[in-house]
Amino acid sequence: MKPRQSSFWKVFSTPLGIGLLSAAGLFAALLGDGAWDSLSWIGLGIPAVIGAWALFKR
Repeated sequence: MKPRQSSFWKVFSTPLGIGLLSAAGLFAALLGDGAWDSLSWIGLGIPAVIGAWALFKR
C-alpha cells in the first residue's frame, strides 16, 4: 500500500514564498538607503506583479 503524500507544500509553497519575499522587502525598506532601497523595490515589486498578473489573468 502506497503512503499518502502530503499536499501541504503543494498548497502553501507559493503563498509562503510570496509572503517571505514581501517580508524581506519590508525589512530591507526599514534598514537603510542605497542598495537597501533597491532590494525593497524588488522584494515588494515582485509580489505586486504576481498579484496583478493573477488578477488580470481572470
